[in-house]
Amino acid sequence: MKDRLLDFHGPRGWTALAVLAFFGLVVVPALNRLLPAASGLHIPDYLIPLLGKFVCYAIVALALDLVWGYGGILSLGHGVFFALGGYAMGMYLMRAIGTQGVYRSSLPDFMVFLNWKTLPWYWHGFESFPFAAVMVLAVPGALAWVFGFFAFRSRIRGVYFSIITQAMTYAMMLLFFRNETGFGGNNGLTDFKQLLGFTLSEPSTKLGLYVASVVALLLSYAVCRLVVTSRTGRVVRAVRDAEQKVMFTGYDPVRYKQFIWVVSAMLCGLAGALYVPQVGIINPSEMAPANSIEMAIWVAVGGRGTLVGAILGAVLVNWGKTWFTVAFPEAWLFVLGALFIAVTLFMPDGVVGLFTTGRPRQLLARLPVLRAGLPRPAPAPEPLPETSEDVSR
Repeated sequence: MKDRLLDFHGPRGWTALAVLAFFGLVVVPALNRLLPAASGLHIPDYLIPLLGKFVCYAIVALALDLVWGYGGILSLGHGVFFALGGYAMGMYLMRAIGTQGVYRSSLPDFMVFLNWKTLPWYWHGFESFPFAAVMVLAVPGALAWVFGFFAFRSRIRGVYFSIITQAMTYAMMLLFFRNETGFGGNNGLTDFKQLLGFTLSEPSTKLGLYVASVVALLLSYAVCRLVVTSRTGRVVRAVRDAEQKVMFTGYDPVRYKQFIWVVSAMLCGLAGALYVPQVGIINPSEMAPANSIEMAIWVAVGGRGTLVGAILGAVLVNWGKTWFTVAFPEAWLFVLGALFIAVTLFMPDGVVGLFTTGRPRQLLARLPVLRAGLPRPAPAPEPLPETSEDVSR
């Protein structure tokens, strides 16, 4: 057992994980609830849902890093799994409204507005939270299994796989935009009132959702870490590096790729379910291909194949997005594109790589402006000229 725990993380890794868990679960709630508003360290109530949203994005980045960093499968469609988990939670929250809606009907308000007479069959069961919790994981997992079954057995990989994942999320977005599908159309699902009897507008509920998101992040990290340090994880990395050789040794690469693909989709569904009650809405724009591309940028910036880097990248990029969209709203997309190019050219291992591979000096050496200030390496000694005696011997 001790050896397995050390495989999971070394002593320093366990210490860092404990410190981060203490900060997220104890320090942040204490700064929000215990300190007076006049204190400089006080975290106001409006920032708690924002932090919770960042944590949900970190879970998505973990899920993508599992398939891209360790499996070599670049997905540009993970936004659809995130949105499906969010819709499953949104359907429960809409059913929990009951007759408190604008039209005082047992049907969701958008259905009354669209002149629906009965509840669609696929909405039944979502009045139960356990059923909705199962659907949060089962629906993205089922779609991922079906998609992976055909894609991996057809040996679609590389850029072609990335293209069809983007096509999948675009098709799903168009489907959910249609009013007749019964998911709120363009407006989606919103105006949620309560979750498990707790009013969503209450600061204590928002803090509880944030804490639940941090716990989910820690559990998701543990799941991903267990997978990548297991025998399955070693086979997955081998498939990433040399799939043909793995096949010739008797392993079935399709089974391993499909396994991590489904696990990744279910983690995205969990993140979406925690995201929706904190932001108060879910609509088809969450399936936009641009969102899935951003998820890949989070992982690239933090450092793929590290898990920790994925979390760091998601937080850093989204914090920057929050600041830029307020200070310079028109410049954000240019900044995001420049960031991705800079990471590709100068930091192929991401931010984490700067601390784990000794790359800061290499990074400076690549920048022409700073190259003149670096000490130049000593020139190699010139070989001695051959003499006539050497030639004769």
